[in-house]
Amino acid sequence: MDLTLILAGIIVFGVGAYVILDGFDLGVGILFPLIPDDAMRDTAINSIAPVWDGNETWLILGGAVLFAAFPVVYAVALSAFYIPIMLLLFALIFRGVAFEFRFKATRSKNWWSRAFTGGSTLAAFAQGLLLGGILEGVTTGPGPQGSGIALEFAGGSFDWLTPFSVITGLGVVGGYALLGATWLNMKTEDGLRDWSRAAARKALYVSLLALAVVSLYTPLKFDYIAERWFADMHWLSLSPVPLATAVVAFSLYRELKAGSHYPPFFYAIALFLFGYLGIGISLWPHILPPALTVHNAAAPEQSQVFVLVALSITLPMVLIYTVYAYWVFRGKVEAGAGYTH
Repeated sequence: MDLTLILAGIIVFGVGAYVILDGFDLGVGILFPLIPDDAMRDTAINSIAPVWDGNETWLILGGAVLFAAFPVVYAVALSAFYIPIMLLLFALIFRGVAFEFRFKATRSKNWWSRAFTGGSTLAAFAQGLLLGGILEGVTTGPGPQGSGIALEFAGGSFDWLTPFSVITGLGVVGGYALLGATWLNMKTEDGLRDWSRAAARKALYVSLLALAVVSLYTPLKFDYIAERWFADMHWLSLSPVPLATAVVAFSLYRELKAGSHYPPFFYAIALFLFGYLGIGISLWPHILPPALTVHNAAAPEQSQVFVLVALSITLPMVLIYTVYAYWVFRGKVEAGAGYTH
């Protein structure tokens, strides 16, 4: 049994769960100032109130497993992406504070609404910057003698800031807006649902444009990605991924146009998952290109066993309470429903 692949799979699962679950509630925050009136905004924020903080558990889980199972990657990534990581963390903290204070405030309610939107948008954009930076690769060099670290970050503090990373940042903002709009379409009624359906169509265009730019740019820019997709007729065996993505995008557009309640949200999730799969195919076996692969960056076997034992206890608990929370708060959110905390 390859423990390294199991742990890498758990990280992939945790990051994917975070992107989907926290993605839609960040999307609600991104769309928040565009929602037509304050009553609708209250309904929108009530739709995510029971689950938003639990969604961020998956980010903590992914980071903890990365630290324990792939310490070299954790060390290099933290050095290479220190600024966008700190932007992400401060944005999530600021957004959480704004979320709670908005319900208590009277005269300053509008300010906390803006803070909620700003934190949500910055968090999404920072995640896109991280994605773009990872795809472009990280400059590494030999670690200090006697440190036990094979590689260390050898680039500049702003290597992650490129036109490509800005595009991926905007693409993630648009994608999360799509998830948020389809979530509101599923969870709300009447005027807010009609508005969110129209917003979802616009966000879909932005998401598809960003997806197309990334899909075209990366194989042209990076030889190892071009080789993965096109060398030795690989494109033939991998073609179901872009074809399925196109089918899902068309189905999402059709369901939005038809006024469906539930299918658009799950099609939006599928669109993200196919994009996630495409990134995984492009990067494999790298975990942080060009030097760090899944196997050469893994912790010793004893550490991997320890992490897996801990995960065998904690991961089922996280899954159970996540599923339970969504089951308890299933169904539509009624306009005017209160929030207590």
